[in-house]
Amino acid sequence: MTSWFEKLSEEDVSFVKRFVLASGSLKDLAKAYGISYPTVRLRLDRLIEKIKVLDSQEIVSEFERTLRARYAEGKIDTETLRALLSAHQKELETQPTQEGGGHNENP
Repeated sequence: MTSWFEKLSEEDVSFVKRFVLASGSLKDLAKAYGISYPTVRLRLDRLIEKIKVLDSQEIVSEFERTLRARYAEGKIDTETLRALLSAHQKELETQPTQEGGGHNENP
């Protein structure tokens, strides 16, 4: 199984590296990126949520994991997330059951 860290984008890894090198100071990180503190805080919050999704043992569907990671990044909205998860759920229900497969039913 791939670790959550290996699933991060190059941009995410770069952010984590800069965060660590700034000793976790969001103020210093904002200065390094040339952006505001609230923008850095939002980026960190989204990255935290993305890591939670990527590291979750409850999500076994790679499709669901990808959708939830995109949602955590702010790349899709709640309505889109729910619609795609619902469509995916319906598709899974129409397929023959395969042992070892599974998914998280809560959007």
